[in-house]
Amino acid sequence: MDVLLLLAVQVHNCNAKKDETAFPHITPIKLQFFEYESISVDCVLDYSSEWRVMRKLKEVQTNTTQWETSTGIITIKPAFTSDSGEYWCENKDGERSNSVNITITAGDVILQSPMVPVIEGESVSLSCRNKMAVSNLPADFYKDGLLRSTGYKGDLHINTLSKSDEGLYKCSISGVGESPESRLTVRDTHITKSSKEIQESPAIPDTSSTNGFPDLSILLSVVFTILCVAVLLLVIGLYHCQKHRGGCFSSEMPGTDPITPWMMGRWREGGRFC
Repeated sequence: MDVLLLLAVQVHNCNAKKDETAFPHITPIKLQFFEYESISVDCVLDYSSEWRVMRKLKEVQTNTTQWETSTGIITIKPAFTSDSGEYWCENKDGERSNSVNITITAGDVILQSPMVPVIEGESVSLSCRNKMAVSNLPADFYKDGLLRSTGYKGDLHINTLSKSDEGLYKCSISGVGESPESRLTVRDTHITKSSKEIQESPAIPDTSSTNGFPDLSILLSVVFTILCVAVLLLVIGLYHCQKHRGGCFSSEMPGTDPITPWMMGRWREGGRFC
């Protein structure tokens, strides 16, 4: 039973890990694009089912499905500001990946940031890019509307990320313009939910006493304990039974027990009798 429980936990963890890491693959690898660029969205997540690209456009506010049944890839060429929106992958069974927000701007500045959540404790670099300039220009970086830092080579390096670094980032190049905002998400290294997630998540009813039945894990633990005790008692009983059948009586007999002549003869010969 323990083996079955461990296997169930491993399967659950594998599924959770897959759900957490499944994202559409964007080429080029960035979230912000200049208008008229070419963008490819790849939804080939596995070989077991067909995946399609789903998107929710910012202006239209409706879901639009793009199908590429053989490859699961769509290409936006050229890209316009109207193609900005939320993109994710979904199959015919209704399973879906995590989503990414793609922004296409008609301006001259974009912010290059990680597409997927970064792990707490790692480092990350943000880059401010000018459409026309060959080299990187100095840029100011903003987080949630407040100036965070100035990168004299157009880059912002954040070492040892924490949850406080999470937020909306944008950059500005003097005399050129500023980029749209993109969210930097920092994932907690702990497997369990943070206190904030627990507070925000809906209350889950306690199933330990539903319909008068105990929780399954508690029931399995009790059954396993009873079986262990039963096997232990059985082993002890067999041991004592075998010892009683193969053992010999001591020559010291109680005074009240009668001693037959045959017993006395056996006692004189060996001091013990069986």
